[in-house]
Amino acid sequence: MTTLIRARGLTRRYPAPTARLFGPRAFTTGLEDADIDVREGSAVGIIGESGSGKSTLVRLLLALDAPTAGTIEFDGRPVDAGASARSLHWLRRQTGIVFQDPYASLDPRMSVGRIVGEPLWALGIEGDRRARVREVLEDVGLEPDMAERFPHEFSGGQRQRIALARAIAHRPRVLVGDEPLSALDVTVRAQILELLGELRARDGLTLLLVSHDIGVVQNLCDEVIVMKDGRIVEEGPTEKVLLQPQVSYTRRLLASIPVIDPGVGGRS
Repeated sequence: MTTLIRARGLTRRYPAPTARLFGPRAFTTGLEDADIDVREGSAVGIIGESGSGKSTLVRLLLALDAPTAGTIEFDGRPVDAGASARSLHWLRRQTGIVFQDPYASLDPRMSVGRIVGEPLWALGIEGDRRARVREVLEDVGLEPDMAERFPHEFSGGQRQRIALARAIAHRPRVLVGDEPLSALDVTVRAQILELLGELRARDGLTLLLVSHDIGVVQNLCDEVIVMKDGRIVEEGPTEKVLLQPQVSYTRRLLASIPVIDPGVGGRS
């Protein structure tokens, strides 16, 4: 597999409040000197405690935030997070993201059709956009006529399917999930997990998955990255890292996080 995303020395620091008016400027570190290679077609799980830097890492890789230091390349092309929104259209076409809360991430004033079709209009994707919206709703297990309804009319699992449809409507090469299953109950979580696996296999998606659920990562991901205090402390094939961790922090993390068996369920 070829390397699709490559980051070197990725660092993000944030200004912190100072105790004195004229005191030295202080910073907090969200990410420190991270190197990462994501192979095309792979599924990479990112695990760690809250505040370990997981979400910071994926936001930088997607150019949703700018690094303090370091470089990012997507398919060999440098990513400049400080560039204008229009200049980053090429990257937005290649990537899609699903967030944790399926309701908060959907505009309640917009119909499902407008929500799912938003990337097509925003990125200037050519073709029959309404037909693409109907197609992608079917892809995630929803009826095409649901495009006329609004988010509040759907269950949590259905709303996450809508969010997933929006993320893949423009046919990205990379799909990022930032805790996309944690707000769902166990049965619905299993259904969305199964759907992600099907979409990845069918479309050749590269998947980046931030998750507290070790069972989800073990079930879906080929590789895993373990983070602590803004640093990558261990990485490698999922089976090796989760079954034979080499770092004491990874062992403590695996012992402390409940494992939820994703199981198999029907669609909701």
